[in-house]
This record gives sequence, C-alpha cells and structure tokens, in this order.
Amino acid sequence: MIILLSSVLTISSLLMIVLILMHKGRGGGLSDMFGGGISSSLGGSSVAERNLDRITVGIAVVWTVSVILLGLLLKVSN
Repeated sequence: MIILLSSVLTISSLLMIVLILMHKGRGGGLSDMFGGGISSSLGGSSVAERNLDRITVGIAVVWTVSVILLGLLLKVSN
C-alpha cells in the first residue's frame, strides 16, 4: 500500500509541475516590476484555460489526499 501511495504521489507531483507551467501568466511578477511584461486582459478566460484550472485542482486534491494518507499510513506502521 505504501508503494502504491508513493507512486501516486510521485505521478501527481510531476503532473502538478507540468499543469502549473502550462497556465498562462497573470502578470504582476518580476517581469512586470521591471517593465518587461505587457499584459492584455481580454475580459475572461477561455474554455481551455478553465478546463486546465479544473484539472489542476483535481490533481491537487489527489496530491493532498495521497500526502495525508501516506503520512497516516507511515505513522501507524511505525
């Protein structure tokens, strides 16, 4: 069971990295402080961006649950 949860945690961690990097920048970062970013807001996000948000939140929930379950399982096994 520990191996299964560890592999779920590893896969969800890698997916979180990829999904977060796929998001479009919202501005307000370091590049905007130095005048490098010219942001144009189009008044709303596209369907693809909303779906990416939903998938990212779903993977974050899976990641959080696997961290909690793995911690509880390791605490009980010791």
